[in-house]
Amino acid sequence: MLYQAYQLQSDLVSPLRLAAQHLSASLWIHKTERTVVRKVAAACDVLSRLRLTHSRPPYNIHSVTVGETEIPVVEETVLTLPFGTLLRFRKDDPSLPDQPKVLLAAPLSGHFATLLRETARTLLQDHDVYITDWHNARDVSLLHGGFSLDDYISYLMRFTEAVGEGSHMIAVCQPCVAALAATAIMAEDDNPAQPRSLTLMAGPVDCRVNPTEVNKLATSQPIAWFEKNLISHVPLPHAGFMRRVYPGFVQLSAFISMNPERHKQSFRNIYDHLQEGRVEEAQVIQDFYEEYLAVNDLPAEFYLETVEKVFQTYDLPRGVLTYQGRTVNPAAIRRTALMTVEGERDDICAVGQTVAAQDLCPNVRPYLKTHHIQTGVGHYGVFSGRRWNQQIYPRVRDHIHASQG
Repeated sequence: MLYQAYQLQSDLVSPLRLAAQHLSASLWIHKTERTVVRKVAAACDVLSRLRLTHSRPPYNIHSVTVGETEIPVVEETVLTLPFGTLLRFRKDDPSLPDQPKVLLAAPLSGHFATLLRETARTLLQDHDVYITDWHNARDVSLLHGGFSLDDYISYLMRFTEAVGEGSHMIAVCQPCVAALAATAIMAEDDNPAQPRSLTLMAGPVDCRVNPTEVNKLATSQPIAWFEKNLISHVPLPHAGFMRRVYPGFVQLSAFISMNPERHKQSFRNIYDHLQEGRVEEAQVIQDFYEEYLAVNDLPAEFYLETVEKVFQTYDLPRGVLTYQGRTVNPAAIRRTALMTVEGERDDICAVGQTVAAQDLCPNVRPYLKTHHIQTGVGHYGVFSGRRWNQQIYPRVRDHIHASQG
């Protein structure tokens, strides 16, 4: 009933928010200097933004600077599967020399892959970039069956094969376990498309190391509790009617509850900036919340298996993770160069949890292994922001290019 109640509330309030949006736009069109009108317009703008959306925002990557040249970027669909699409950001310049092909594995954790927009944009300077664009489970018909952790691993392998031989994989946060598993399976099968390099960034490879509050929350209840209290059925009129999901709005509520005052102040700042005429400052916050409030439902199977196998029973580091009945063996990885990246202040995936992958891959030669701890950054700073661009990315780029072969 949780999802049905949410949908009913959303449907009832939607006309009010839509009216507020139109009124705000109408008042701003007149660019009035009258204080009262500005305050009303600002209040309407804030009211219209206090909502969740369930569609992926645009990537808005239209060009990239390579050297001193601005090159157009075209977003292409390479492969579409029921639960995800492989997208390519193709640089539209035939004279550009070939660059290393990189598959960016995005998290499936309540938000869309557009959270990695900045990561992809930075990588585009020196690479041919592809990304796993996960679909909202509430829009996927039951006719397509379920989507489990095994399926996520399968999708990564299929996407890697679609990118082609000689590619590189970068996994950010949650998919680090699946990316390591997919690489191990491909190596064991001597798959010609196995990645030349694998970069794991701020991912929960071994959550027994330096457990964070997020890790403790995952172990505070048995998996049956998560299934009973957090899983809902998609209501009408969505294409995924009756699919069992972990709703994105539940995940977002948990995030917001960790620091509600900060979010309240952010919306207060939007109001203050708008009514004072500081539109550009307000736009920065508005852009952030347009992304932050776009939520993506997770298939129940995938969510529950991830909580149990990654955060509760630690299957991969214990050597008992299976894929379609096969034990995943990271020791099978020999030719793939391995890089792990962690943030000193990461309170989601603490220092030590990602570098654990290095010990799981004893047959990767030492000169093919790299580890980097970035000082002064938290979780999101590992893959976005100034230090990502100026300090982390150059090391990731060098790792990829050194293993290009």
